[in-house]
Amino acid sequence: MPVQVKGEVLSLRRVGAYYAMTIVAPGVAEIAKPGQFVTIAVGGPDTGMLMRRPFSIYQIRERGVYGGTVEIIFSIEGRGTSWLAARQAHEFVDIVGPLGRPFSLPREPATCVLVGGGYGTAPLFPLADALRARGCRVDFVIGAAKEERLFGALDAKRISATLTVTTDDGSVGHRGWVSDVLPDVLTSSKADVVYACGPMAMLHSVSRIAEMAGVPCQIAVEELMACGIGVCMTCVLPVIGDDGQTRMVRSCVDGPVFHGHRVRFDDIGTIPSDTVGAPLVPAKVSARAAARASAKTVQAASAKSRARTAASTTRARADEALHADEAQPDAADTESAQTETAEAHR
Repeated sequence: MPVQVKGEVLSLRRVGAYYAMTIVAPGVAEIAKPGQFVTIAVGGPDTGMLMRRPFSIYQIRERGVYGGTVEIIFSIEGRGTSWLAARQAHEFVDIVGPLGRPFSLPREPATCVLVGGGYGTAPLFPLADALRARGCRVDFVIGAAKEERLFGALDAKRISATLTVTTDDGSVGHRGWVSDVLPDVLTSSKADVVYACGPMAMLHSVSRIAEMAGVPCQIAVEELMACGIGVCMTCVLPVIGDDGQTRMVRSCVDGPVFHGHRVRFDDIGTIPSDTVGAPLVPAKVSARAAARASAKTVQAASAKSRARTAASTTRARADEALHADEAQPDAADTESAQTETAEAHR
């Protein structure tokens, strides 16, 4: 069960483009597992930022001089993380955790390929420790846009059988994406399972490659979360269940770890028409798109109505003009009658 504690900030340091914060969190560290996350209240007691911020757990230490600790990795993305980056040692933060479903570990020793993008590599390190404790081989593939956005390359090299690094700009390692090198890594390592965490586009590619290679794949998704406990429904995505039915599931409680081949990446952000309980709207049409379509229909109907009214008015005016012409004598006839009258008087 998750717990809520006032955690003391033990340390805050820069790690490349990121921040690493270690928090004394008794009750959280003792039960946290690889793949789970915590949420932290930001802004202080008088803030207007009501929603907590979710963070994957980078390191877990069940015991220490100050008690059990968890370490998180983050970058400044907005007001909440800016506030967090300004904390000092021995200040306190309100932390809830551990939350979510963790990675599943092999029952027997296996060859495991761990794929991380950016600071999405962070939660793979406690996973690597757990896998190695079970006698598993670990191979790392990590990538980022550029060198300073990589995370944990030295630690990954130290604990893995092989390390493959990619950067979009080629500043270090292979130029390109992790998906460019993953097929060769799966083949050369004879991988039994793939674990991945990072941007959704990367997870989509990794899941597809693993499925094509016939290798099971678990992914930890990075979806926007507001509450972290399954109430607000902001982190839902379509996932195929054991029964073959698609359901909109909550990343924070049903995940963040899912089997990669079951996540319908192409439909994220929509409610597929074959989803259990889906509204009766065309496939891949969101509520906002449906509202726009409805508004356009109303506008078109209104335009047609105005056109019909204008046409009726035009016809009515034409009829009135015609009747007026019939009531008026022709100019030539009038002029002839006036001439005959004048002649009769003469």
